[in-house]
Amino acid sequence: MKTVQELINVISGVSVKGATDTVISHITADSREVKQGSLFICLTGAHVNGHDYVQKAVEAGAVAILASEPINVPAAVSVLTVDDTRIAMQQCVPFFYDYPGCKMRMIGVTGTNGKTTTTHIIGHILRAQGYKVGIIGTVHVVIGDKTYPIHNTTPDVVDLQHILSQMVAEGVTHCIMEVSSHALALNRVAGVEYDTAVFTNLTQDHLDFHKTFENYLAAKCKLFEQVSAPNQHKQNKGAVINIDDPYGERVMAKNSAPLITYGTKGKGTLEGENLTITAKTSAYDIVYEGKEYPIHMRITGLFNVYNTLAAIGACLFEGVKMEAIIEALSDFTAVPGRFELVEEGQPFAVVVDYAHTPDGLENILQTAQKIVERHIIVVFGCGGDRDATKRPIMGRIAAQYGDEIFVTSDNPRTEDPEKIVAQVAEGVKEGLREGSVYSVITDRCSAIHAAIKDAKAGDVVIIAGKGHEDYQILKDKTIHFDDREVAREALKER
Repeated sequence: MKTVQELINVISGVSVKGATDTVISHITADSREVKQGSLFICLTGAHVNGHDYVQKAVEAGAVAILASEPINVPAAVSVLTVDDTRIAMQQCVPFFYDYPGCKMRMIGVTGTNGKTTTTHIIGHILRAQGYKVGIIGTVHVVIGDKTYPIHNTTPDVVDLQHILSQMVAEGVTHCIMEVSSHALALNRVAGVEYDTAVFTNLTQDHLDFHKTFENYLAAKCKLFEQVSAPNQHKQNKGAVINIDDPYGERVMAKNSAPLITYGTKGKGTLEGENLTITAKTSAYDIVYEGKEYPIHMRITGLFNVYNTLAAIGACLFEGVKMEAIIEALSDFTAVPGRFELVEEGQPFAVVVDYAHTPDGLENILQTAQKIVERHIIVVFGCGGDRDATKRPIMGRIAAQYGDEIFVTSDNPRTEDPEKIVAQVAEGVKEGLREGSVYSVITDRCSAIHAAIKDAKAGDVVIIAGKGHEDYQILKDKTIHFDDREVAREALKER
């Protein structure tokens, strides 16, 4: 808890009307979450203006309001007025929670693809060393052995600081976070001091938000600028960067912290060599500081070799010995919805994967190409209200690798799903190889059933785009939908 006076001491350019000795026991920017003792922050967004909900917040028990527009409230309610409530929120919320992001080892993982698997591999290794681990990412929040749902890859400032404070209270020593480009651009990670920053890769995504690829790259680089900043509270900083990625050197240019580079092409300080990849496993040698360490993983794909190398680099900065890392990795299994095999005794492989970017789709299809005995069957679509330029690109990629392609709906959101699938199908038609075929089945359930019905022994069916998600976002509602469940039903019908 903090008083109004304590909060205004850390907010720049604030004027106050009302009592300053009022005790604040809770902070929120969501009027639905206001309770007795809350400070309600009025945020102004593209669709909602928080100032319109002040009366509702006061009725629910708010004792103070942080605003940037004139408001009318009872005299007993303190009003903190600033030019920009978002900046003020970034200043006061971490202070309210006593800066929990400075009380644990903080490992931030950023990049277009691979963040979820990399954070989970890091967590697996650190748990094996006896540390209590927290994970914040696309799939969920993990605190020790408890799991909680999540709605954004990196939550907003209020939610993030609350989660971090909960981790501190429960004795977490290491927090591993997926750090999205949105979070870095919008400074959702305000008040967090990272110890290790990890860069996985950079390919086209989120241009609906960033507008240009340079802006997207600049947002990712903020994590490395932060970990490199002087005069911070914590010591022993580090950066782990994929040197094989075309943008790895650009990220390195923004980093001055101690560095581990990784790759498989002989350029990294941490290298994977002599790779053998099967349908369910991968084996290779890890080369570091002149020594070779053989490793056998229960996950497949070249992309997972890179994810594992990234995680190893992060754990080396956390002081874990390579021998202990290798031992811990021997029993790591796939993250839900990441090249997840659906098994019902069928004579072909069915894989569900979250791949929703051009690079992500190409990675899993390249892996399928290495393990397939007959045909690759691809079921995928693209989300609505997101970067539309990648739709035909992903269509061409699917056509490049797939023998049979089913273009379907993903999360259409407010867009017309027929329009989205048509844009994807244009790319498929452009890239279609001789002998390959495609179908447009907008209903995702029907598309999955059709693909599995057509599959023969030795085929690989790739169902891409939604991975771990157990819902589908439509124009007027969100329904339960899980690719894995639908695939299992289709397999049982055969």
